[in-house]
Amino acid sequence: MTPLLSHVSQPHDLCDLSAAELRVLAGEIREFLVQKVTARGGHLGSNLGIVELTIALHRVFESPRDAIVFDTGHQAYVHKILTGRRAEFDELRRRGGLSGYPARHESVHDHVDSSHASTALSYADGLAKARELRGDHESAVVAVVGDGALTGGVAWEALNNLAADPRRPVVVVLNDNGRSYAPTVGGCARHLRQLATASHPGRGNLFESLGLRYVGPVDGHDVAAVEAALTTAREMGEPVVVHCLTRKGQGYRPALGDLDEHLHAIPVSDPVTGRPLSSGVTWTRAFSDQLCALGERRPDLVAITAAMPGPTGLAAFGRRFPGRMFDVGIAEQQALASAAGMAMAGLHPVVAVYATFLNRAVDQVLMDVALHRLPVTLVLDRAGITGPDGASHHGMWDLPLLSIVPGMRVAAPRDAVRLCELLEEACDHRGPTALRFPKAQVGAELPAVGAFGEMDVLSSSGRDVLIVAVGATAGACLDAAALLTGDGLGVTVVDPRWVIPVGDDLAEAARGSALVITVEDGVAVSGVGSLIRQACPPGQHVLNLGLPCDFIPHGGRSELLAEAGLTGLGIASAARRELDRWPL
Repeated sequence: MTPLLSHVSQPHDLCDLSAAELRVLAGEIREFLVQKVTARGGHLGSNLGIVELTIALHRVFESPRDAIVFDTGHQAYVHKILTGRRAEFDELRRRGGLSGYPARHESVHDHVDSSHASTALSYADGLAKARELRGDHESAVVAVVGDGALTGGVAWEALNNLAADPRRPVVVVLNDNGRSYAPTVGGCARHLRQLATASHPGRGNLFESLGLRYVGPVDGHDVAAVEAALTTAREMGEPVVVHCLTRKGQGYRPALGDLDEHLHAIPVSDPVTGRPLSSGVTWTRAFSDQLCALGERRPDLVAITAAMPGPTGLAAFGRRFPGRMFDVGIAEQQALASAAGMAMAGLHPVVAVYATFLNRAVDQVLMDVALHRLPVTLVLDRAGITGPDGASHHGMWDLPLLSIVPGMRVAAPRDAVRLCELLEEACDHRGPTALRFPKAQVGAELPAVGAFGEMDVLSSSGRDVLIVAVGATAGACLDAAALLTGDGLGVTVVDPRWVIPVGDDLAEAARGSALVITVEDGVAVSGVGSLIRQACPPGQHVLNLGLPCDFIPHGGRSELLAEAGLTGLGIASAARRELDRWPL
C-alpha cells in the first residue's frame, strides 16, 4: 500500500492534508482503482473521473451526518475507499464481498442502495423534506448526479420539486463529463456545453430559470476549486447546483483513448492496456451481428438505445446505418413511447435495453405499444442472473411482467443460431415482440434432434419426464436429462423457442408425461412455468424451477445459478425429490 493512502481510512483523515498531499492522494487512489478493478472487473472510467470531486465532498461535508447520495451508484468507489472499505476491494463484486454500488448494509456512509440512474435527486428531495419535518436544520443533503442522468425524466421531476421551496437546501453536485456510457445526447447536454464555455454562465441558465441557484462551472479535478464551490453552496442555505467539469477515465491512458466507452464498465482486464483478458463471442455480439445483417435487407428497421449503444450491441448498427439508430438518453419510457410513434409511421423499431431497465417502462409497453398492437421488438440484454452487479441488475422480472401484456410474444433463444432465427421472426411479426438473453458467452450450438409442432426437441429417451427449457437454461436441462436417464427414466427435453404465450403444442406434449419440469432463469413465481402449469390439463403434475422471488445479491453468474438449483445437477436433484413424493 502506498504511504499516504494507507493512512486515510475515514473522511476526517482528509482534513489535515495539504494541497500537495491531496494531489498525491488522488494519484494513489487512481493507481489503487486501476489495480483492483482490472483484477476484479467493475466500473473504472467513471470512478477515475470523480477522485478529486469525492475528496472535496468529504472535506466540506461531514458524512454520515450530512447525507451524500450518488447517482448512479457506480461512481461511488472513491467514496467507499474514503469511508473505511479500502481493504475490501480484494473481494469487489464477489459473493459476500464489496458491492459495486452504495449499499446500506456495508456502511453508515451509504444512505441508499443506488444503482439505477436519475433517482438521486428524488432521494435527496425526500431526505430534505423528512429532515425539515424533524426539525433538523443543521445537516446537509447532497446529491451527486452525472450529466448523463439528467437525460432521465425522473431527474427533472425531482428538480422541479427541489425548486418549489427555496428554504429547503439541497446541494446538487453535477458531475459533468459529457458522457453516460456514450456521449450524452439531447438539448440538456447542449445546454451544459454552453454553460461550460460561456463567459457569463449565469445568463440564460436553465437551472436558475427553474429557481435553483447555480455555482460554476468548476474544474472537477481541482480539489481546492471544488471545495470552494461546495462551501459556497452550503452557505447559501437553498437548493443549488454546483456544476463540476470532469473527464471520464482521468489519469489512465487506456481509458482516455476512448477504449470501450472510456472503460466505463470492464471485465477482468490487463492493467497496462485496459483490454479484457477473456475472449469469446457473447450473446450481445451475436445479436449485434444479426441486427446489422437484417438492417441490410430491411430499410424499415431502426434501433433505439437508452444511452447504452455499446453495452446493448447497437453501436455497430449505428455505425453502419447512422440515420437509423437513435440514442434517447437514460430514458426507457421515452425509448418505448418514441418506438410506438415510429411503428405507427411504418417502421419496425428494435429497442435494446438491459432486462432490469425494462421495469422502468412497463406502462409504455402496455399502453403505448401493446394497446396499439404495434410491431416493436424489445431486445432484453442481461436477462436472468447477471452476476457481480447484484440485486438491482439481475434481469429477473421481465418474464412475469411481459406475461400479462396482451398480444406480446416473447422468445428465448438457447444458442446463437436460434437467436438469429428468432430475431428475424420477431422483426417479421406484425405485433409486439421481445427477445431475451443473458450476459455471458454464447456457448456451442445445441441442435434439435426433432420437432413437436413448432417446438424443438433437444433430446428424447421417453415420456416419464418432460423438461421444458427456457432459453439459455437448455444446456443445464440437457445435463439433467443425462443424469435422469442414467437413473433409468425416460426423459424428453424441449425448447418452445417462443415461450410467451404458451403454445398448444406444449400443452399437448405435457399431456403424455408423468412429470413436467419447467426451467427458467427468471422469477419462478408468475413466470413461464406458471403459464405452462395453467395451460396443462387438470391433474397434470408440473414442477416449476426458477429464481426465488427475492433480491439476489451479487456474485458469479455460475455460482448464483447453482445456488438457485439451475444447473444440471440441481435440476436432476429437484426432479428426483419430486418423483420420490409422487412416484411414477
